[in-house]
Amino acid sequence: MTVFACVTCDNPLTGALREARPAADGGQRAARHRIGRPRMARGTFSAGRDGAVFVLHPDDVPGARRHPDSGRRNGCCGPDGLDGPNLVCAGCGAEVATKEADCWTPNLVALIASAVRVLPEVTGGER
Repeated sequence: MTVFACVTCDNPLTGALREARPAADGGQRAARHRIGRPRMARGTFSAGRDGAVFVLHPDDVPGARRHPDSGRRNGCCGPDGLDGPNLVCAGCGAEVATKEADCWTPNLVALIASAVRVLPEVTGGER
């Protein structure tokens, strides 16, 4: 299992996740101004093709919050992710991810690989 944390302050951004393949439907977009199904199942992540991001389910980043700059949160039905990182670490405010969840984009969170680190694996529920 993998837990991602902010590289700046070590605040855990996710719970324990397992690596998996993206949804078989390719994260198809929904029709008629509705947000599509998430690209990843809850509790899973996938490394992006270029290694610059980790793709997660939108609900798997409880340690992040919306970017304070409203200009980063543009979109029609949800954030489209075109204006740069739109999620920040809840601990220190560092930019850590981009959420895409608009009616015409895939539904996912892309953690910026250089902004996160993997916490050591925990056994016995202790950290």
